Amino acid sequence: MAKIVFDSVTKTFPTKDRKNRRNRSNRQEFTALDGIDLEIEAGEFVVVVGPSGCGKSTLLDLLGGLTRPTSGRILLDGEPVTGPGLDRGIVFQQYALLPWRTALGNIEFGLEATGATRRQRTERAREFLDLVGLTGFEDRHPHELSGGMRQRVAIARSLAYDPDVLLMDEPFAALDAQTRESLQDELRRIWQRTGKTIVFITHGIEEAVYLGQKVAVITSRPGRVKEVVRVDLGDRATGATGEDLRSSTEFARHRHEIWTLLHDEVARARQLEKEEVAV
Repeated sequence: MAKIVFDSVTKTFPTKDRKNRRNRSNRQEFTALDGIDLEIEAGEFVVVVGPSGCGKSTLLDLLGGLTRPTSGRILLDGEPVTGPGLDRGIVFQQYALLPWRTALGNIEFGLEATGATRRQRTERAREFLDLVGLTGFEDRHPHELSGGMRQRVAIARSLAYDPDVLLMDEPFAALDAQTRESLQDELRRIWQRTGKTIVFITHGIEEAVYLGQKVAVITSRPGRVKEVVRVDLGDRATGATGEDLRSSTEFARHRHEIWTLLHDEVARARQLEKEEVAV
C-alpha cells in the first residue's frame, strides 16, 4: 500500500464576479485542483513542478491538513487526512522562525507539543542542528544567521519531532544560486540518512530533476497531474564518469523531458493571466 494517496482530489474556492461584487447571487467557484490522482511510496522523494498558479501549494496544504478537499480524498498510511498532525512536518519558503528564540530554541519549540522533557528537547535539538551542519550556532538568533542557515534551522525544526513525511513548499526559492545548490545537496544527504518520505514543491526544472526520484508535472490551472516522470540518475553523488551530476547526459535528458511537458502549460498559464487582467 502506498504511503500517500491522492484519490480524485478536487479543490475549489468561492469567488465573486468582479462586475457584480454587491450581488451575492453571482458567487462563482475558482477551481485550483481538478481530479488529482497521485501515489507516493514510503521513503520516496517526490517533486511536484508546474507553472505559477497551477495549485502546487494548494496540493501541499491539502496533504498537510491545512485545508480540506472539495471532493476526493487524501490517504496517509490508509487513513484519511482530516487535519494537521505530528506525522507531517512542513517547511515553507519563508523561514517562519521565532525571532526572539535562538536556533536551538526554535528547534526545541517544534518539540514542545510532543511531551518531551526540557532535557530531551535540548538533546534532540542539538542532534538535529548537527544533522543540518549548524553545530556551534546554537545561541544565534535568526537575525544573526544567513538565509541559508535560517532555512537549515527550519528544516531541523521540522525533522526534530520525527514526522513520517516532510512537506516542503519552495523552501529554497528565496536563496541565491550557490546557497540553493548547497542546500539541495544537504537535503539529499538528510533524506538518504533519515529515509523520510519527502514531497517537495518547486517551479524550477533543474531543482526538480536534481532532487526527485519522481517528478509530478502539474498542468496550468486547474491543476491536474499531466505526467509522473521517474528520474534515474544512478549514483546521485557524481555522474558515471565522476563529473558533476548536473552536467551529465542523463540529467540533460530528464531536464528536456520535463521542460517539454511544461512548455505548453506555462504558455497556457500566461494566456489565462492575460485574459483575467483584461476582464
